[in-house]
Amino acid sequence: MDRYRAWMAEALDLARAAADDEDVPVGAVVVGADGTVIGRGRNAREADHDPTAHAEVVAIRQAAAALRTWRLDGCTLVVTLEPCVMCAGAVLQSRLQRLVFGAWDEKAGAAGGRLDVIREAGLPHAVEVVAGIEADAARALLQAFFSDRR
Repeated sequence: MDRYRAWMAEALDLARAAADDEDVPVGAVVVGADGTVIGRGRNAREADHDPTAHAEVVAIRQAAAALRTWRLDGCTLVVTLEPCVMCAGAVLQSRLQRLVFGAWDEKAGAAGGRLDVIREAGLPHAVEVVAGIEADAARALLQAFFSDRR
């Protein structure tokens, strides 16, 4: 669990950077099989004018480019917020071994919070899910961001 916390600390830093750019504070890192970070992402929908620029997708794209393959076998995605349906699909399509996330998303989460796309029975690829790592810190970032806008 300590290694997950260290990687989550980096994802939280990325989430803070997203908030500084007026985007929802979500950050993500992809960790290679050897334990090194090979992809980093933060929400960039506002900055990039791109509805698919979620932290997870950005980090997965960077990791795939670093490995020069779309198959991220043996890799772990660490993200501050439970992935949405689009990002859960990207997790499955990229063949990630593990998903680690902080806060649950009861409104749009697709790893057990609202739906469970990640663990849908019959899928050809299984992803280990570890939830709740630094959840309080991730939730606090999101709450502060949205309370400032209300």
